[in-house]
Amino acid sequence: VQLQASGGGLVQPGGSLRLSCARSGFVYDDYAIGWFRQAPGKRREGVSCIRSSDGDAYYADSVKGRFTISRDNRKNTVYLQMNSLKPEDTATNYCGAEPWRYNSLCTTLLGDSNYYYGMDYRGKGTQVTVSS
Repeated sequence: VQLQASGGGLVQPGGSLRLSCARSGFVYDDYAIGWFRQAPGKRREGVSCIRSSDGDAYYADSVKGRFTISRDNRKNTVYLQMNSLKPEDTATNYCGAEPWRYNSLCTTLLGDSNYYYGMDYRGKGTQVTVSS
């Protein structure tokens, strides 16, 4: 099983980027994929989470209304569309995945800064830099 995050880059404030999290080797019918980020000197935080089976999406308050998570199960990929980017969005972004075990999984994921480290599958990060 592999997860691969990509799509990061340098963008000006107010700009947009789309991150991708491609997965391979999954055997589960239903799972959660979360996006996390970590800025220099700060704790890793959950940004967004989606359930694969029905596309239910969840967001941290800091990105609500600006970021959109989506999935394409045929392509085995989850996307994070990031709009209206701010300098404080500068961070290394990671995706993680695990089977959908309980109804409040995404809510728990977003509320626990250490959740990423315990996920079944974790990908390498992709850097997002927002600067003029």
